[in-house]
Amino acid sequence: MPKLIWREPIETTTITSKPAGGEGPGLETVPRARLSPEQQAEPRRRVITLGDIAGRESGGLVVLLVAIGALTLASDEFLTGNNLSNLARQVAIFGIIAVGQLLVILTAGIDLSVGSILGLSGASTAQFLVAGMPIVPAILLGVGIGTALGIVNGLLVTRALLPPFIATLGMLGIARGIVLVSTDAQTIQGVPEAFQVIANGTILGIPNLLIVAAAVTAVMWFVLTRTVFGRYIYAVGSNPESARLAGVPVRMVTISVYMISGLLAGLGGVLLASRLGAGIPTAGTGFELSAIAACVIGGASLFGAKGSAIGAATGALIMGVLNNGGNLLAINAFYLQIAIGVLILVAVGFDQLNTRRSASGG
Repeated sequence: MPKLIWREPIETTTITSKPAGGEGPGLETVPRARLSPEQQAEPRRRVITLGDIAGRESGGLVVLLVAIGALTLASDEFLTGNNLSNLARQVAIFGIIAVGQLLVILTAGIDLSVGSILGLSGASTAQFLVAGMPIVPAILLGVGIGTALGIVNGLLVTRALLPPFIATLGMLGIARGIVLVSTDAQTIQGVPEAFQVIANGTILGIPNLLIVAAAVTAVMWFVLTRTVFGRYIYAVGSNPESARLAGVPVRMVTISVYMISGLLAGLGGVLLASRLGAGIPTAGTGFELSAIAACVIGGASLFGAKGSAIGAATGALIMGVLNNGGNLLAINAFYLQIAIGVLILVAVGFDQLNTRRSASGG
């Protein structure tokens, strides 16, 4: 495509309706007005802001830095190694689920079943281990259960044409009912010590859970920003019909994001069972709302096509820091719920304001 370059105003020749010295239309040279010096001046340079550098995650990063700074001043225990290690383990599982939820949100969908899938995968893995199955096959089966349920969600949305809210709400109840029936609502105990080391161990002083969460976030960041599949996800979330006409396999992309969400929920369930040393059938209750909140606080739009893996992880970290700080400062947990709710409303409000400004400016 040729580049646009600046040209000086030139005289133009127009065809007039009056004859010029003879029959037929005449030609008349009409000079174009030259621009004033003020109009020819170069446009002002726009100041680069944090939003230009960090994108939609900039707001979440600011909130995170402010929260960390405030808690550092308010509590001497916040920056201790033991507290930071506990914080990393608490946030890691939320972060993994939030990244999976983000992929669904980017396609303008929602997955309300991740908490129940997490509980089913974790309890099933614990049952396999107590029954004598080796650790690796038990983990693969636990993650596979989550992946299979994610595929079912995708098929319900794309083939049965159910709204994502209804399809995943139904799966929420199904998965939770299955785990309660299969465990008789009893905690599964007696998992091997080697399995517990997976989530509670460290490598060079860094908790394993944090390493896994960082790896998942990095992989999803690469997928969304550097692969064709990532572009397809944003295209589906922006306008599925236009994406279909452009050759994007909309159904396959939609099924894939629900599958990945289920896979990461299953992985989160396995890691939670490892961290607790038991399979708890009620584990993951409410995690779906926390994952959605983390995505929204991190800059994702529930209307699709806006958000990033780093933003979702940042949102999860903000929620973890607030909960951790509340425990250190002995703040009533109900006030923390209010604070998180306010953050969600503010994040959505800013997103809507920016959207309206962009529309009016365009």
